[in-house]
Amino acid sequence: MNLQLRPALISFLALSLLTGIAYPLVVTGLARLLFPRQAAGSLITKDGRVLGSEWIGQSFCSPGEFWGRPSATVDAAGKPLPYNAANSGASNLAPSNPALGKLVQERMAILRAADPQATGPVPVDLVTTSGSGLDPHISPASAEFQIPRVARARGLEVAQVRALVAAHTEGRQLGCLGEPRVNVLKLNLALAELR
Repeated sequence: MNLQLRPALISFLALSLLTGIAYPLVVTGLARLLFPRQAAGSLITKDGRVLGSEWIGQSFCSPGEFWGRPSATVDAAGKPLPYNAANSGASNLAPSNPALGKLVQERMAILRAADPQATGPVPVDLVTTSGSGLDPHISPASAEFQIPRVARARGLEVAQVRALVAAHTEGRQLGCLGEPRVNVLKLNLALAELR
């Protein structure tokens, strides 16, 4: 029995060192070498201060800012904490769930109250959460929906804000993957530069 245990333990330790230590160190080292900005979190900095990450949304609620998708993330106690990267997740409410319908109606009411002049249809990504709850992007339609409100609040021309949105609209990845999108943090930072 003892003769069979030794090879098993040696194999276990060797594989643990290889897959648990050596492989992660090599992959991390290569990532930092080949993609240093991405490996560090794709951080957005200004004047030496970290403002956020390209890949994690933030809460914006001022009329003069573009708003992102709602977030369903929570803190450790289960209380809502939007864009909590330590506890990423969706609401998991099915489209047939009345609670989801109620949340969508509440979010639409908030958008309508913020801009009573916006009478068109509300883009779906402004009233529903993403699968991760961290999505930093909105659709170009969602940005377009908010342009008049943002322009009025900032005292800017609609055409000026529309041009800024167009300049910050990212195309499909590799020309065919995903949908065009707008990074809300980057757009709001560019908007702040217009002052």
